[in-house]
Amino acid sequence: MMQPQNPTSASSAAATPPEADAQIRLKRWRLLLGGGEADGTGATLDPRQMAMDRTMAALYEAGSERRGGLGASAPSAARWLGDIREYFPSSVVRIMQKDAIDRLGMQRLLLEPEMLSAVEPDIHLVTTLMSLSGVIPQKAKATAREIVRRVVDDLRRRLDAPMRSAVTGALKRSTRTRRPRHNEIDWNRTIRANLKHYQAEYQTIVPESRIGYGRKRSQLRTIIVCIDQSGSMGQSVVYSGVFGAVLASIPAIRTHVVTFDTSVVDLTEKMSDPVDVLMGVQLGGGTDINRALTYCQGLITKPRDTVFVLVTDLYEGGNNAEMLKRAAAITASGVRMVTLLALGDSGAPSYDERNAAAFAGFGIPSFACTPDMFPELMAAAINGTDLGQWASQNKLMTPRARGE
Repeated sequence: MMQPQNPTSASSAAATPPEADAQIRLKRWRLLLGGGEADGTGATLDPRQMAMDRTMAALYEAGSERRGGLGASAPSAARWLGDIREYFPSSVVRIMQKDAIDRLGMQRLLLEPEMLSAVEPDIHLVTTLMSLSGVIPQKAKATAREIVRRVVDDLRRRLDAPMRSAVTGALKRSTRTRRPRHNEIDWNRTIRANLKHYQAEYQTIVPESRIGYGRKRSQLRTIIVCIDQSGSMGQSVVYSGVFGAVLASIPAIRTHVVTFDTSVVDLTEKMSDPVDVLMGVQLGGGTDINRALTYCQGLITKPRDTVFVLVTDLYEGGNNAEMLKRAAAITASGVRMVTLLALGDSGAPSYDERNAAAFAGFGIPSFACTPDMFPELMAAAINGTDLGQWASQNKLMTPRARGE
């Protein structure tokens, strides 16, 4: 449960007598219950605590007879956003912002520059701005873009190194050979593999087998990230866009990034700046997975060297039977395909269970994945690991095929 900051200072907490400690608890309950005759605490708040109470009441008592509401103007909402940033830590501010957008319909006010400049940037706000991208007025576009960039830059700082390390490490492991050239020998693995051949009299190891990395150019991998941009996939679109940009910057792989709703857009050439990509996304509308699979199938030239990540909840608005046939054909050709029902920090997503079960029958696992697990997923896919088993071992949600 969200709680306001401690009404008393931390330095005096250790020396607080029982009576004062009881008053602190009562004040917390008073802030939580919102006051009035029904709260039953009898606690009196100081001026700062009363200000905290008013900011919560404006949101959580909106529409009640007693009080509440942020007003109809951007200035009043902006002042409220400034107040919550003063009284609550950032993690709580982000929750209250999201609640205000969901409960009070603040989307219209977010089109005002003064409103945007007062908010705490986070991924929920970015998805809201993406859904409004078509109606953001010119005067607010620069501010909206700056918010998206701040969130994207923060995500890249957190996700770039793990993604790059996992993928490059997996590529090295997947291209090892037992007949390497001298400059391709993996000396650490070669020595460990030949310790049993140590010659004491010569104080050396006779390497009966050599392990090397192989020629990476001839083993170039292709990764296709195909992203559903329907309204329910907002957070997944943001994370997929950032990961797509990171993958596109790794020279050892060839990355394609494709988005779709009822049409298909290839964003591969734009991935140098994911902010441009996200600001151009139009969340909402229909979904034609079959059309997206048809396009992506045309990008596959070496199936056994291709990893295909389909990010969608599998609710098909197009030809469902053809979509299933095409997915089966792609994986039967040797492509390592996985469906991410969601890529984000939220809980279990809503998805089409029948299509997920059908995919599982084709050998295409479908599950939700958190951003911190995505680099490991890509490494497992590149290494040829059974992705269904990998998901099970990592306690990710995996629908079973029908009849299992």
